[in-house]
Amino acid sequence: MGARRILIYGVTGSGKTTFARALSDLLGIPWTEADQLTFEQNWVQVPDEVQRTRIAEIVARDEWILDTAYGKWIDLPLSRAELIIGLDYPRWVSFSRLLRRTFMRVLDRKPVCNGNVETLRLVFSRDSILLWHYKSFARKRARIRAWQQDTNAPPVVHLTSPRAADAWLNSLKANAP
Repeated sequence: MGARRILIYGVTGSGKTTFARALSDLLGIPWTEADQLTFEQNWVQVPDEVQRTRIAEIVARDEWILDTAYGKWIDLPLSRAELIIGLDYPRWVSFSRLLRRTFMRVLDRKPVCNGNVETLRLVFSRDSILLWHYKSFARKRARIRAWQQDTNAPPVVHLTSPRAADAWLNSLKANAP
């Protein structure tokens, strides 16, 4: 695989960050966790123009892996990506993973993105990641599938299950020099 600018995109709860970390370790390409750039402490969202500036700096580099793309700045990585990896898992797979991860984080209070912690209050709020999964699922799946059909878009590796994602990563390992 010759791509050095890679966008990981998928439904909420599909494991984009975990996949991006593994791919970065395998290929030696720097990976950026988008949530670190878009949320400050206490889940304060970074202003849109600051998000765009931060992402523009990353995608201007020769090599990068980005673990998602928010609608506010998706045009930036798309304009430079050489490959999109679409994690397009069934709702029950991604939602069950998200549910398990969210409640584990509530229990263990392990900090995520800039020291934030997930709480029961947040889980059951209007800003709940579980609710976001429900609201964004169809749109994200449709976007992955549209990119596959778009001859002007970067190539898309369409992975429809965690097993397929693991197999794809393992195929890269097997073919590594």
